[in-house]
Amino acid sequence: MNDTYAPFQQPGFRSYFAGRVLSVVGSQMLSVAVGWQMYALTNDPKDLGYVGLVQFLPQLVLFPVAGTVADRARRNRILVVCYGLFFVGAVLLAGMSATHHVSREGIFAALTVIALGRAFGSPASQSLLPQLVPAEAFPRAASWSSSAFGASVITGPAIGGAIYGLVEGQGGNGAFAAYALAAACIAGSIAAASTLPDLRAVHEGEPPGWGQALDGVRFIWAKKILLAAITLDLFAVLFGGAVALLPIFARDVLHTGPEGLGMLRAAPAVGSLGMAVFLAYRPLERNLGFRLYTAVALFGVATIAFALSTNLWLSMLALLVTGAADEISVFVRLNVVQAATPNHVRGRVSAAEFVFIGASNELGALESGMTAAWWGAVPSVLFGGLASIVVVLVGAGLSRQLRQVDRLADVRNDPDRSMTTR
Repeated sequence: MNDTYAPFQQPGFRSYFAGRVLSVVGSQMLSVAVGWQMYALTNDPKDLGYVGLVQFLPQLVLFPVAGTVADRARRNRILVVCYGLFFVGAVLLAGMSATHHVSREGIFAALTVIALGRAFGSPASQSLLPQLVPAEAFPRAASWSSSAFGASVITGPAIGGAIYGLVEGQGGNGAFAAYALAAACIAGSIAAASTLPDLRAVHEGEPPGWGQALDGVRFIWAKKILLAAITLDLFAVLFGGAVALLPIFARDVLHTGPEGLGMLRAAPAVGSLGMAVFLAYRPLERNLGFRLYTAVALFGVATIAFALSTNLWLSMLALLVTGAADEISVFVRLNVVQAATPNHVRGRVSAAEFVFIGASNELGALESGMTAAWWGAVPSVLFGGLASIVVVLVGAGLSRQLRQVDRLADVRNDPDRSMTTR
């Protein structure tokens, strides 16, 4: 078999891949439906920001426990439970919509349940992937995993928005239809995760403690290349993300409906998927640090173009470029983190990393919602794109070590990797 498809020779990876696709499709359908429903319900940009905050707080509070659990319990079983929480949240949203008892507080409650699943599921998922394939196949497995995410983020919003708009246009309950279909997809992810191999935990049977729980944060702090790569992503997306405001752009700037919102939500993923497939065939091997900073700068430029556009197709093109640039950033960061992190602490490092990335996405949504309420949606996104470019310039100046990374071997052989963990 061609090396490109080598990960699929492993049954565990096939189950992992299927579960990831179905769970992300369902989650993205929920996201586009929640965004449109919330803005239609309250007409307040701040509530779109609070949607991000509600999803971030459980990650912030629980990440030390989530990382420790990922290293002490069997990661495949954690995924089954977490996908189950996604399913419960989808059913709650569908039930509220079916009975016409929708409130912002009810939406926030359902999102909190989903966020609990994400808090534990992400470190378990990231830590499980290297156990499912041989080490030499991991870069391609990571690319296919990113491809699965990209494809799912295309199809999820597009289907969710189309179902919402089509059913609503026929006088039906569009929100219920989107939530119900999302729940069905997530049920499929539970079935796929149930067939994952029952791998032993790294420290099975050892009692978790708060000292071990914070090892991930300590490791990232000591490993300056990791700290630089993760904080670059955090601040760039914190300021530059426009996803939270897409319901406003769809309705008030581009004058389209939930179908258009679904297309806008899918556009970054089209770029991400195209780049992920390219990287699966041609993984980046040289000049990794330089390419990371270049990709984040391109993300900022494309965000500015989106802010200034009043045409749906031009806006989608700008978002497509942000997705492609972000995929390069994700590819480099993921491979750097995995190369620099030993297996026995990988769950805790992944949990800590997930908080950073969650902060960039969910707190970025809060920042976008607040600035949009103060200045308007267009100035908010324009400011964010400019800020992302500033972050690149400052980060490149402060972290020569990351900027000069050429190959992954440079990270593996870095002497500060030998940090002692408990």
